[in-house]
Amino acid sequence: MIEIEVQNETHQTQDRVRFAAVPRIGEGIRLREPDGLWASYDVIDVWYQKAEYGDIWMPYIHIRLTPPEVEEEENAGGLGYFEDDFPHEEEIGDEGAFGSLVGEPEPCNI
Repeated sequence: MIEIEVQNETHQTQDRVRFAAVPRIGEGIRLREPDGLWASYDVIDVWYQKAEYGDIWMPYIHIRLTPPEVEEEENAGGLGYFEDDFPHEEEIGDEGAFGSLVGEPEPCNI
């Protein structure tokens, strides 16, 4: 078991937690919140510092609460929050055929 200092950005706390392996940046971990419920956290930084004793490097991780997923009602349109990136039907007009290049950038000539 590896004892790692966990710096929680969401609650501004520091705790020591034992892990079987050092989590990598981008991985998710489950920890108990101060209210006793389990929550998902994302690892946003991992670094090592030399310990005060011997030639040992101690791992540290920086975590943040995983943002909630988009609700089903919001995503019912199919594209969710990416919907604004594509032209709407009224912008396409009569050329709404599959494979049209309406709304696509024009290639430039050099």
